[in-house]
Amino acid sequence: MYAITIPEPGGPEALVWTEVPDPVPGEGEVLVEVVSSAVNRADLLQRQGFYTPPPGSSPYPGLECAGRIAEVGPGVAGWSVGDEVCALLVGGGYAEKVAVPAGQLLPVPKGIDLAKAAALPEVTCTVWSNVFMIAHLRPGETFLVHGGSSGIGTMAIQLAKSVGARVAVTAGTKEKLDFCAELGADILINYREQDFVEEIRAATAGSGADVILDNMGAKYLNRNVDALATNGRLAIIGMQGGVKGELNIGTLLGKRGAITATTLRARPLAEKAAVVAAVREHVWPLIEGGHVRPIVDQELPMSDAAQGHRVLEESGHIGKVLLTRQ
Repeated sequence: MYAITIPEPGGPEALVWTEVPDPVPGEGEVLVEVVSSAVNRADLLQRQGFYTPPPGSSPYPGLECAGRIAEVGPGVAGWSVGDEVCALLVGGGYAEKVAVPAGQLLPVPKGIDLAKAAALPEVTCTVWSNVFMIAHLRPGETFLVHGGSSGIGTMAIQLAKSVGARVAVTAGTKEKLDFCAELGADILINYREQDFVEEIRAATAGSGADVILDNMGAKYLNRNVDALATNGRLAIIGMQGGVKGELNIGTLLGKRGAITATTLRARPLAEKAAVVAAVREHVWPLIEGGHVRPIVDQELPMSDAAQGHRVLEESGHIGKVLLTRQ
C-alpha cells in the first residue's frame, strides 16, 4: 500500500507519499481500506518531530479515518467485511489501509457521506469526553470554547447547544465568528480585538463561564481561571500557546474550580473504547437526526497531505480539512 511517511522531521515538505508494507490486523482488530482521513494539530506536531507515536503503533500520521472494512481479525464480533465505518486511531490514517481496534470503530451515521465521516471521530470523542464525561456540562450553563471555528470548536458549539447550554466562542475574524453564530453560538468574542475575560463577565452579569474548553494551554491558563464561574471547570486539550504557565491557585481555590488536561491518543484501549461507545450512544443520534453535522472546510488528495498541513498552519480554515483517496 501507499502511505504518508516522515523520513525526517520538518516542514510540510517532509511528508512523503510512498509505498510501505500493508498492515496486518491483530487480535481484536479489523483492517480498514481508507477512503479519507483528516488533518489534526497533533499531526503537525508529529511531522515536526515533537509528538512521537506510542510504542507499537503505526508510524504514519492520521488520528482518524473513514472507509470500508477489508478484513476482520481474530476475536472480533459485530463487524463484517464491507461495513462502512469511521474510526478513532492512534496513528496511520494517512494511508490506503490501517489496522484498527474494533472498540474504536463507529458506523458511518445515516445521511453522512462516507468521505466526510472522517471529520467526526476525533472531534466527537474529544468534545464528548472532555465537555460532558469529565466537565459535566449541564443545561443552562455557560460554555466557552476557544477556537470556535476549528474542527473541535464547531463540534463543541453544536453539542453544547444540543443539551441547552449557552455558548461563547473566541475566534480571530468576523467571518469565523459569523459562522459560529450560524451554528448557534450566543456570545461572539474576537480575541484579536476583545478581552475574553471581560466579555464573558459582561455577558454573564459577572459570574463567568461554567465550563471552558481550551486548546491554548499556558498562554491562557490564568485568564481562563479568571473567566471561570464559581464551581467552574476548565478542560485543557491543547498546547498551542505553550506548555508552561503560572497558576494563581488562590483564584482557583476561591472559585472552587477544577482543571483537567487530557489527550486521546495515549489512553488505554479500554478507555478509548468507552469514549467511542458513549459517542455512539449520545452523539450519533444527534447527527442522524440532523441536529449536529460535520463541518468540512475542504478536501484534498491524500498524496498532497503537505498542502493540508499548510492550510492548518495558516489558520484560515473553518472546520476540518480532509485528505481523500476518491
